Amino acid sequence: ESESENKLDGETASDSESKSEFGGSPPVPTSDDTPEVLNRALSNLSSRWKNWWVRGILTLAMITFFFIIIYLGPMVLMTIVMCVQIKCFHEIITIGYNVYHSYDLPWFRTLSWYFLLCVNYFFYGETVTDYFFTLVQREEPLRILSKYHRFISFALYLTGFCMFVLSLVKKHYRLQFYMFGWTHVTLLIVVTQSHLIIHNLFEGMIWFIVPISCVICNDIMAYMFGFFFGRTPLIKLSPKKTWEGFIGGFFATVLFGLLLSYVMSGYRCFTCPVEFNNDTNSFTVDCEPSELFQLQEYNIPVVLQSVVGWKTVRMYPFQIHSIALSTFASLIGPFGGFFASGFKRAFKIKDFANTIPGHGGIMDRFDCQYLMATFVNVYIASFIRGPNPSKLIQQFLTLRPDQQLHIFNTLKAHLVDKGMLGRLEDA
Repeated sequence: ESESENKLDGETASDSESKSEFGGSPPVPTSDDTPEVLNRALSNLSSRWKNWWVRGILTLAMITFFFIIIYLGPMVLMTIVMCVQIKCFHEIITIGYNVYHSYDLPWFRTLSWYFLLCVNYFFYGETVTDYFFTLVQREEPLRILSKYHRFISFALYLTGFCMFVLSLVKKHYRLQFYMFGWTHVTLLIVVTQSHLIIHNLFEGMIWFIVPISCVICNDIMAYMFGFFFGRTPLIKLSPKKTWEGFIGGFFATVLFGLLLSYVMSGYRCFTCPVEFNNDTNSFTVDCEPSELFQLQEYNIPVVLQSVVGWKTVRMYPFQIHSIALSTFASLIGPFGGFFASGFKRAFKIKDFANTIPGHGGIMDRFDCQYLMATFVNVYIASFIRGPNPSKLIQQFLTLRPDQQLHIFNTLKAHLVDKGMLGRLEDA
């Protein structure tokens, strides 16, 4: 982007005042470290085509890495999600630190990482309690930590809160509260939503892979359509984005989502929930496929029958849900990228970091993924997931014997009233 594109649009007097307090908002270095071997190989190309090839090669490398970690299984995927979360947090906090460090004020970076630790302890402690209940109940230390988990989490946060108050320095109160808010908004955007990615993964790897793949596909196809056919600017925040790329990426992503869902719905390793086997102390993904992943016959609307020449079509119900996922990835997901573009413009930087040549930082690649993860989690909770019998049983077993007996008698009376108990006994 040119220097004029990097300037803030509509900067006001209040913006200037804020900049003076932040010491002029020194930018973060973001020049891409393109490997020397690529620089030599592409030296004869124009900057436009050189960037195209660099982005393409690195994209293929990242997709290959994505396939490898999927092959390695759920535990490796969770570890990668955690590493990505930490790196994204580091990139955003570093921008704030470059502003904050000029005042030589204490504890900002230390407190930021401390709050990251506290929030991760809370969220992942909740996950362990939900999905590893039997293991937790088997070990005395884990049982105690699980029982008082929320109190411990709150105590840890209060410690950081008190440390922040003690770090306040006269004449810089407003700046320090800016940074306190900066840290918490970053935690909300990065940590909370990466935790939702883990929850999606436990519902089945297909709920993890398809949404992420749709965002990747949309990013690639929007770039391709925009590169070759783009003429009409889409939004001022991202001058290089075009309507041609936006529309072309939408249709390509919906088609890709349908095809990928069809392929993956036939494999139990992708469709079964990820569960922890207490006997082997490992994750298992074996089950009887639900109705979502069983082929069914659907009638094609009369209007389309003359066009396609078919009256019915056999497809997985999940493919219908994939249309909703790919539509969100194409139409709403890019707004995560626009939001990130506005953030970068506010601080006059091109990328969050220069981790990936031609792509910028990790956050530049995952700005849309976090928004997508939240949508998938809400979608599953609203339209897919019902009460989990195994979790209800786990909670039932933790009650006192008299409470268990009361629930048993209540359930028995309910089944008798429904006429279910007699039929079950006859069977």
